[in-house]
Formats: sequence, C-alpha cells, structure tokens
Amino acid sequence: MTRLPLRHPVIAAIIALGFSLLPLATDTTVAALPGLRAHFGVSISLAQLTLSVFMAAFAVSQLLYGPLSDRFGRRPILLGGLAVFLVASLACTLASSVEGLIVARFFQAVGCCAPTVIGRAIVRDVHGAEGTARMMAYISAGMSLLICLWPIIGGQLVQQFGWRAIFALHALVGGGMFAAAALLVTESNPHLNPAATEILRTLRNYGTLLADRRFVGYAACNAFTFGAIVSFLSAAPFVLIGRLGLAAWEFGLLLGLAIVGYVLGSLTTARLVTRIGIDRLLRAGTALGAAAGAGMFALALAGVHTVAAVMVPYFVFLLATGLNQPSAMAGAIGPFPRMAGTSSALLGFVQLASGASIGFLVGRLDHGTPVPMAAAIALCTLGVLASYYLIVRRGVRR
Repeated sequence: MTRLPLRHPVIAAIIALGFSLLPLATDTTVAALPGLRAHFGVSISLAQLTLSVFMAAFAVSQLLYGPLSDRFGRRPILLGGLAVFLVASLACTLASSVEGLIVARFFQAVGCCAPTVIGRAIVRDVHGAEGTARMMAYISAGMSLLICLWPIIGGQLVQQFGWRAIFALHALVGGGMFAAAALLVTESNPHLNPAATEILRTLRNYGTLLADRRFVGYAACNAFTFGAIVSFLSAAPFVLIGRLGLAAWEFGLLLGLAIVGYVLGSLTTARLVTRIGIDRLLRAGTALGAAAGAGMFALALAGVHTVAAVMVPYFVFLLATGLNQPSAMAGAIGPFPRMAGTSSALLGFVQLASGASIGFLVGRLDHGTPVPMAAAIALCTLGVLASYYLIVRRGVRR
C-alpha cells in the first residue's frame, strides 16, 4: 500500500488515534479498578498504583522519545513504541498478580507515550508554528470523539466480561494502530540531528526550554489541567461506583457524555484560533475551568454528594480543557522547529509527572466522598489560572 502525504486527513486520523491511546489506557482502566481490586484482594491505594505507575512511566519515557525522534526520525520511534504497547497490553491481559499487572502497566506506558510525543512533533514538522494550534485542535476534537467511546465500551466490557477484557481491548487497538502506521505514515523530520541524543546536548536543549518563560507558563497550564483530569480518574470510580451506587456501564456512559464537553471546546478552538489567537482562548479557558473546579468543591463541601454535583461541573471543566490544551501545546512547542521532538517530550513529561504525583496524593487521601477529589480539581484549576496570569501573560508583556 502506498504511504500517504503527511497532510492527508487519514494521517491526522492516525495521529488522533495515537493521542487517544493514553485516554484508552487510563479512562477504560478506571472502570476496572474496583473489579481488579476485588479479584486480587488488595487495597484501594494498591489498585490505584496501576494508574499512578502508568502515569509515572509515561512521563519519564517521553524524555527519551523526544531526542530519539530528533535523531533517528519520527517513524521508526513511533513503530517501536507501538510494538512495546501491544506486547505489554497482552501481558496485562494475562497478569496473575497485581504486582505483575503493575509491571506490565509500566511497559504499557513506555510504549503508549510514543504516539503522543511523535504525533505532536509530526504536527509541528508539517504545519509549522502558525498552523500547529489549529491542527492540534482538530486532532484533539477527533481524539475526543474516540475517547467518548472508550469509557462506554470499557464499562460494557467490565460489566459483561470482567476487568481483563479492558486490556484485551488495549491490545486490539494498539495492534490496529501499529498496522496503520507501518503501512501509511512516512517520515516527517527533515532535520535529523545526530547530536540530539548526546547527553550534554540533550541537557542543554532541555535547559533552553526551561529558561524560556513562555514555554514554562504554557507547560504549567497544560500540566495543571491534566492534574485535574487525573484527580477525577483516580477517585471518581470509587466515589460514583463505590459510594453513589452507579454500575460500571453507567459510569462509563456518563464519562463518555462528559467528554463531549472536550469535543465542543476543541472544535471552538479550531474555529477561532486563527482569528483571536491562542492566548485569548487560553484566558477564557482558564477562567471557565477555575469556575467549574470551585463549583464542584463548593458542592462537595456543602454535603451535596450526588452524581450531578460531580458530573455537571466536570463537563464544564472538560469544555474549558478543550480551549486550554490545544492552545497551551501550540504555545509550548511552536517556537522550537528544530527541537520539536524534545519540546514535545518535555511538555509531556511535565504534564504526566504532575498527573502521577497528584493522582498518588488523591489516592492516599481518598475516603469515599467527593471532597478530596473536588478539592484537588479546584486547586489544579486555580493553578492553571495562576500559571496563565503570573507566567504566560507576563512573558507576553516583556
């Protein structure tokens, strides 16, 4: 089969599918947490390690994929990561202990992060600084349509076949994406850099990025946004299923419906970004997200512990995230064409490291009510607001 031009819509769809592997590996797994906890007879915090370890491994692996793709090209690194994801997903399906599952999840994360890092770098390679935000918004919207389905499918699979079916789904999707990428995706990096993986050069490149005020500000906005998502994913199944009595399929359905908010926000970004710019969209998104986080926390603190009191504010928060994330990603990686892989990797590392840390803390503080989860989401959305006004906007004015 002839490989396609990198501006072809099918390539954008493959990148969107690659971006959706992370939500696939997290959003579907949260519906399985109560079941695998009961199967292995472990504590909530140990069951949640299957999520936290995944996030931590995903975060660290990105630091390797970025420089590797700058040196050897996007395509071979993408295919290698997808192969690791496929094998590790099969290992998760066959795990005989929670410790074995955690180890398999570690390697699943190592493979899963490749299409995320490489996808962002391909978009920057092909569409340049100006077109990155618009394409990221469209790809994010396409990804969102997929991740609307993942929790619904995951909830049904857990309900009908048990928690192992979730990881069989991961293997099926990962294998399909490997085949599509191998057959259709060409190399996008025109500036292979033989020095990109030299340790001192890599450290200098990361230092250059961390010294750039706007990169730091955009990366912080992105990280706090993701931290709020992980706070929800870590605690929501135990709150909504364990305390409020939802079935696994009902939880999956509600999560899928909430993700429609992200779709709407992403499509809004794609339509408006060329007219009003990423900073105005980010400003609107940070304000809306902070309002949603504060509303959820106020309801939880007032003792309004209902499904609607959790899911309605979360829908509004995801709407704001559709404005925030494509804008923040474009702002962070757009100015660095010769370090697209490295900047994408560092952006992702900051995002996932923050998410893993916040998810671990929420798991330790969880006591079955929505209060710890809502407090963490409120603090994260406040962090997005502060990062924009104290770092990004001050960087613009200088």
